[in-house]
Amino acid sequence: MSVHLKMKHKICMASDFFYPNMGGVEEHIFNLSQCLLMKGYKVVVLTHSYQDRVGVRYMTNGLKVYYLPIRPFYNQCVLPSMVSSLPLIRYVLVREQITIIHGHSAFSTLAHETMMIGRLLGIQTVFTDHSLFGFADTSAIITNKFLEMSLADCNHCICVSHIGKENTVLRARVNHHRVSVIPNAVDTTAFVPKLELRTKNKITIVVVSRLVYRKGVDLLAQIIADVCLKNQKVQFIIGGDGPKRELLEDIRNNLNIGEQVTLLGSLEHSQVCNVLNRGHIFLNTSLTEAYCMAIVEAASCGLKIVSTRVGGIPEVLPPELIILTEPNVPSILQGLYKAINQVNSELGVPPIECHQRVQSLYNWMNIAKRTEIVYNMVSLEPPKSLGKQLRSYIPTGVYPFLLVVSFMHILLRLLDWWIPRSEIDLAKDYKIEDSQVNSNSPVFEN
Repeated sequence: MSVHLKMKHKICMASDFFYPNMGGVEEHIFNLSQCLLMKGYKVVVLTHSYQDRVGVRYMTNGLKVYYLPIRPFYNQCVLPSMVSSLPLIRYVLVREQITIIHGHSAFSTLAHETMMIGRLLGIQTVFTDHSLFGFADTSAIITNKFLEMSLADCNHCICVSHIGKENTVLRARVNHHRVSVIPNAVDTTAFVPKLELRTKNKITIVVVSRLVYRKGVDLLAQIIADVCLKNQKVQFIIGGDGPKRELLEDIRNNLNIGEQVTLLGSLEHSQVCNVLNRGHIFLNTSLTEAYCMAIVEAASCGLKIVSTRVGGIPEVLPPELIILTEPNVPSILQGLYKAINQVNSELGVPPIECHQRVQSLYNWMNIAKRTEIVYNMVSLEPPKSLGKQLRSYIPTGVYPFLLVVSFMHILLRLLDWWIPRSEIDLAKDYKIEDSQVNSNSPVFEN
């Protein structure tokens, strides 16, 4: 125990997904980083540039963010070149004296690339998987093989739900002993019930989601049509954007239900709380979901939750706080009408009590404490030689990948000769007094 107390890790959070982009992964990285900073660890974030946001920026409580001068290639991810960004990533890792690299999201090529470079530099790596994948379609097969290659030599993996752990172990062929389950959390000080924002003469159903196929927008369109035509006192508020928005607009216009359906478009995360508090019921129609942050945020605001029973969603809330349905229209409608009856009859858990329940279940400091245990565990593992690392990749069956890793190792040795680590200026650690650390303080940048 005394050994663990003395460990003060220097952590690099690596991902293509970070502020100003907003989503579950981005929020997870930011909140976890803030809690680790409060615990006294050094944390930096490594991501790609966002338009004119390039270079080093400082956020709340001295969180240092490196926006590398690399443009995204597809879907907010960089092109996995493995070579062109190697000198820059090496420079940052050495300059910040990083001891642990924590990659986020299976979609993030920058996370996998940084972890691979870090392992060749003798740095321990941890990876958090935030998503569920299938096994049958072409894109899933390719993604799963790349993930298997990346995690073959990763020290430890974290999944946000137990079903997510099963999914990762199967598709990436990771030893289940090297996978832990640490869920997401929610800032319950920001998501509090504001009953005065609710309409008195109508029941409002809120949907906050990316408007894409896997979020069940096709189901949502049929549900909106059925509910709005049968009940004039029910209205929908939909926050989020995506390729399926056109479908919802067509349903609204064709059925002439514009007064009952409001499409807000893309939302800033600071706007989500007020949007949720305008509703009585939160509806989630996802077809696949490892862990749904929006459900927890809505429950923290005291809404009745109706959600499809897919992925890790049954693990998110206790049964009395959520109505689970099958991912089909009749089942979702049945759950939705049950929630409407609860609102009309004032049954179920009251909003304030619901908020208190969520507050007791989800806490970011608890998540940071559990992540800290993983960091301490991997820190005790000895660094692997190049030979051991290459042998880790052999079971993947992608033998040319061994040549790529070997070539990256040679480039790093050349860089050690050309730009020795001793000639790289070490960054000074950001000092902050305990009294100044405030997880709710506003974001600032330089």
